[in-house]
Amino acid sequence: MSGSESNNRPASRTDGASAFVERLIKPEILAMSAYPVAPSVGLTKLDAMENPYSWPDEMVQQWLEQLRGAEVNRYPDAAATQLKSTLMRVLRVPQGAQVLLGNGSDELIQLLVMALAGPGRTVLTPEPSFAMYRLVSVFTGSDHVAVPLREDWSLDREAMLAAIETHQPSLIFLAYPNNPTGNLFDTGDMEAVIRAAPGLVVVDEAYEPFAQRTFMDRIQQAPNLVVMRTVSKLGLAGLRLGLLTGAADWIRELEKLRLPYNINVLTQITAGFALEHYPLLAEQAATIRRDRAGLAERLARFDSLQVWPSEANFLLVRVHDRSAREVAAALRQEGVLIRVLDGSSPALAGCLRISVGTPRENDQLLGALERILGHGRPGGAGELTPSP
Repeated sequence: MSGSESNNRPASRTDGASAFVERLIKPEILAMSAYPVAPSVGLTKLDAMENPYSWPDEMVQQWLEQLRGAEVNRYPDAAATQLKSTLMRVLRVPQGAQVLLGNGSDELIQLLVMALAGPGRTVLTPEPSFAMYRLVSVFTGSDHVAVPLREDWSLDREAMLAAIETHQPSLIFLAYPNNPTGNLFDTGDMEAVIRAAPGLVVVDEAYEPFAQRTFMDRIQQAPNLVVMRTVSKLGLAGLRLGLLTGAADWIRELEKLRLPYNINVLTQITAGFALEHYPLLAEQAATIRRDRAGLAERLARFDSLQVWPSEANFLLVRVHDRSAREVAAALRQEGVLIRVLDGSSPALAGCLRISVGTPRENDQLLGALERILGHGRPGGAGELTPSP
């Protein structure tokens, strides 16, 4: 190739893109950070609130046989009719309510904000809570208003009602139990918010298998209420399947925003199969609930740790007398991955979030903490910070 031909080629320098990016990407996106997911290869994962238990070999073989019939060369059932029917039966969706499926709860949150918020509209949430509510609100150009929780992580009813009166939010998210604090808000406080809200209230019940409390039975009485669930915490996190249930009028309009074929054929087959074995998933959730109590008691023995009771499958812990980030880094060196919350919210200064693992994983965590923090109080359980 001649020199003149080479000189006439368009420049392909990657650094030239930065000017276009800064001019064209919306300022609120440029100012954001991506949702952090830490690399986990080779580590004991206690950072993502997953069910740590797999399926028995016999059940795995039955599942693989079902997958043999998957027509991956064809698009999946766009309406996921059979899967919806199974979900509604197994999860006891109220008579008359409808279901919208999403590629995880994250997609449903995005659909809700796209439909109900945007520039000039407000999304209201307690704080701290699930980070995705704020992130999606910001990247859709919505006004996000956060109302701080009380020191015991309970919902501040007066502050919430005042914020509703001032900002007239079109959309409110309430996680039940709350992530990352793990507690259930008082039902009277939540009902007061639902009654006062001029817009839609979404009760996010991602951790219902561990709390065994729901607002789903209130859908018919509250026309501005929908309930969101996920199968991720049941042990199906790899499927990325969320569901929203509410009055048919809500679901019909939200369906217009759902991209076609968002639930792939492998997810539809696998989720349907797993839900037909729901007693096993429920048994695993019961095991996690039992182990949660023991792990909380043993963590509370460490003088430098403050532990809050939880109705989810994780525990919120605050580190005293040393850096939470240093403790998390030391745990990583020991092969244990947990979630650092320090810096994500002023209320979470010094905090870590620890998923409940298998007994072996919990012992690995506690042994590592003994080497990092020193031996805790011997004998019986330490004191847990009361929850509301």
